[in-house]
Amino acid sequence: MQPASDLDPERTGPIPTDPLLPLARPTVFERLRLWLQTRPVVGGLWHWLAPTLVTLLAAVLRLFNLGHPHALVFDETYYAKDAWTLSQLGYESKWPDGADEAFLSGDTMGFLTDGSFVVHPPLGKWLIALGYGIFGADTAWGWRFAAALAGTAAVLVLILIARRLTGSTVWACIAGLLLAVDGLGIVLGRVALLDGFLMLFVLLAFWFVLIDHDRMQARIALAASGDDPPTWGPVMWARPWILAAGAALGAATAVKWSGLYVLAALGIYLVVTDSLARRRAGIRRWLPDAALRQGPATFLLFVPVAALVYLTTWTGWLVTPGGYDRGSDANPFLALWNYHQAIYNFHVGLTSGHSYASPAWQWPLLLRPTSMYWQKTDAGVDECDMAGGCVQAISSIPNPLIWYAGVAAIVFLAVRLIWPGAGRSRDWRVAFVLTGVAATYVPWLLYPERTIFQFYTIVIVPFLILALVLSLRRIAGPSDAPTDRRTSGQGAVAAFLLVAVAVSVFWYPLWTAIEVPYEFWRLHNWMFSWI
Repeated sequence: MQPASDLDPERTGPIPTDPLLPLARPTVFERLRLWLQTRPVVGGLWHWLAPTLVTLLAAVLRLFNLGHPHALVFDETYYAKDAWTLSQLGYESKWPDGADEAFLSGDTMGFLTDGSFVVHPPLGKWLIALGYGIFGADTAWGWRFAAALAGTAAVLVLILIARRLTGSTVWACIAGLLLAVDGLGIVLGRVALLDGFLMLFVLLAFWFVLIDHDRMQARIALAASGDDPPTWGPVMWARPWILAAGAALGAATAVKWSGLYVLAALGIYLVVTDSLARRRAGIRRWLPDAALRQGPATFLLFVPVAALVYLTTWTGWLVTPGGYDRGSDANPFLALWNYHQAIYNFHVGLTSGHSYASPAWQWPLLLRPTSMYWQKTDAGVDECDMAGGCVQAISSIPNPLIWYAGVAAIVFLAVRLIWPGAGRSRDWRVAFVLTGVAATYVPWLLYPERTIFQFYTIVIVPFLILALVLSLRRIAGPSDAPTDRRTSGQGAVAAFLLVAVAVSVFWYPLWTAIEVPYEFWRLHNWMFSWI
């Protein structure tokens, strides 16, 4: 395990020094650590208070003026109305022409009873419908509130993941802060699309697998701790966190089918980590032991619960007669299978053009973010007179600094994982993060002709941030580095964070449809393709 940085206030023991060097003056972060160590009550409060404050910041950025604009932004025209009919009928139904205007004016009961062909499972829309139960359907708060809660919860889960990976509350809060202020995280936490819910369930699954990791490693090491290395290791059935991860990915798949890719990737990850743990423990037949003995047990813990959760979310469609294609077979489960075949054919054949479509190869370069909302008021309105009018915009562009730095961090960590260097071992934490990146990005490269959008990367963003945090931790320097090295490294990290927050302040109006002068909006078009 790599030594923790001096940014870790929970480290204990004296500050290590090199006897060949003059006694170093403690850095600011070292003084903070020592102060917390001498005040255990304050230090204990720090571990939960700091994550709470970061989570509250995320909530404020997502909930502030959430009802604006009172419009069906981008695909809210589908999901907000589908969520409403789902709550009223148990299935998504059709709407007549002009339904958007009527819905926005408060006439929400104009839907038809004929089932509508929808191409995503119902869980995300059921979650959106929870907001209707609190605020009603006559305000945008009703259809956006659940997305804001999911986006806020995702920040907290990312903090918990980062704390387990780094052993540091400070670095965990840095990870949470970067997601809290990131533009794509803010936008998908303020509009009623499905991808924010998908991100939350994927993060929960990775958190549960991370909790299982330490327990699994310890149990294998204990089973092989005798003098004579065993031929076979234990087959572990008592792994409740794998059950929880399977349930989370069943929920992710019930939001969007892309959750299946993560289910497959994490299944492979579990077998690989089991194999490596058995090899390190000295088990002689570690590979067949993990693949042929533990592998089936892990599968039975992981996959059936995911399938059960997924199927459960279709209950409304199964128990009501009006859903799309519900009458295709007398057996409701066969009818559901027929419906799934139609959905699959739609997805694989989706090649219709869209002005904001962005194939996956463009995503790392951030070439075509999605403009979800844009309204211009002509000159002659208040303070915008001299600037050619006012603009209200919602763009799915992430914080550019966080995004590009995160992409560079992924490349750096991938190289270090493949070629760790002489005398260095591969870091399992890097493998864990890169598994998340691969599971949420690589599958989209298989569909270069399919109409997809840049905002799908919201599921990638948390892992991009984790990669960035692991890289910033290296820049900050190990605790036994010379003082000058630590001071410069920690200063560079602090400067990066300050600039990243400043960039988010600059972009926040264009993530939340705050009215700004037209020329201010133009200042954000750093590439022609961002318009």
